[in-house]
Amino acid sequence: MTTSFPAGFLWGGATAANQVEGAYAEGGKGLSIQDVLPRGIQTPPTEAPTPDNLKLEAVDFYHRYAEDIALFAEMGFKVFRLSIAWSRIFPNGDDDAPNEEGLAFYDRVLDELERHGIEPLVTISHYETPLHLARAYGGWTNRDLIGFYERYCRTLFERYGHRVRYWLTFNEINSVLHEPFLSGGIPTPKDQLSEQDLYQAIHHELVASARATRLARELAPGAQVGCMILAMPTYPLTPDPADVVAAMQAEHANYAFGDIHCRGEYPGYLLRYFREHGIELDVTDQDREDLRHTVDFVSFSYYMSLCETADPEKKVAGLGNIMGGVPNPTLEASEWGWQIDPQGLRVVLNDYWERWQKPLFIVENGLGAVDQLVEVDGTPTVVDDYRIAYLDDHLVQVGEALADGVDLLGYTTWGCIDLVSASTAQMSKRYGFIYVDRNDDGTGSLERYRKKSFHWYRQVIATNGAMFGRRADDVAPALQH
Repeated sequence: MTTSFPAGFLWGGATAANQVEGAYAEGGKGLSIQDVLPRGIQTPPTEAPTPDNLKLEAVDFYHRYAEDIALFAEMGFKVFRLSIAWSRIFPNGDDDAPNEEGLAFYDRVLDELERHGIEPLVTISHYETPLHLARAYGGWTNRDLIGFYERYCRTLFERYGHRVRYWLTFNEINSVLHEPFLSGGIPTPKDQLSEQDLYQAIHHELVASARATRLARELAPGAQVGCMILAMPTYPLTPDPADVVAAMQAEHANYAFGDIHCRGEYPGYLLRYFREHGIELDVTDQDREDLRHTVDFVSFSYYMSLCETADPEKKVAGLGNIMGGVPNPTLEASEWGWQIDPQGLRVVLNDYWERWQKPLFIVENGLGAVDQLVEVDGTPTVVDDYRIAYLDDHLVQVGEALADGVDLLGYTTWGCIDLVSASTAQMSKRYGFIYVDRNDDGTGSLERYRKKSFHWYRQVIATNGAMFGRRADDVAPALQH
């Protein structure tokens, strides 16, 4: 049994500045860590930007935002999740004054969203730590970054606080456990980074996030601030109680970030982990006071679930299990090995709602796939029935969670327009409803084309989710539009 989506439900799509904007050296922007990651998380960073880094131009949203936002409006978006590039506002991260040209760019983007009646959902830090903060300070291992981030947040809230109702402090904050440079701007190679330094960096981010929440309430009293977690529900590989405990401990590693954001203090299971691993954090009285500024809602990304086992002989990593765990033998996987588990989304929604009793927001969900541009009745498009099926299956489970009583604010699909992949830095790993003509070798016209899923999602929004279960065949007439 499913239920209808609530009135005012925020349907939309999500992007990140480093994956769509391009213009990496325009408008006074400084370098970010993304400008030296030409292969995403697949290889170590380069010393300086290199021509093979597709993110330097990305899909040129910087110059084409009006065209793209018009396409989002055509789909009926109620909300658009974007990130602000920290190094556009403070080019080095530790600058005394912000870069007005960068601020003015986001003014123009917000103007365009307002013109189309689309609500902005802004991520303050989305894997875009200024490169100078990473190299000169050691990224979030350094307590000084709390102050730099607070200055950045103050600037954003003072400039845009009256225009933006929904803010996210850090994208997928728990991903720092697996990708310290991408997520925390920590330049120390992962295999050389001590747990002491890693968890101290995490502590600094958590304090910074809480300070941002406090600042928003002071400077933008009508706004709501959420944390953002990479959701990875972890199932025991077998009914063996040892596997159940292994899965529980894996879940704890991710729960901790939400527990601290929602409850304002460190949970006992994490304190136990610190004791047993000799981790002694530098936590000040002011830090403890700051952490009490808890979030208004919890947002998360959801792509796949994992399994965990206590049996070392069964600990075999899958292609897509970049965040740990072992593959689930009952599930199929995407072309990149990410296991497809629609019911896992219902599990996460119920789990998070029951655990934190805070409104939830799904801010990333989607299928990365190789798309082929073809002509249908003389119009270039992508017949992406596989993407429609994937999203439909997941949204059916969102409906089940609503029937279960979960409080959900909205749903933004990841990569509503094709963008450069964060994990692989490829264009060929496409998520969007809008095809962008750019290839992995950098060639292409950057022209935009509506995919079949574009028309499907427009119908989803127009009916407020009432048309689930109607898949690819039901969308065919819309392609004539």
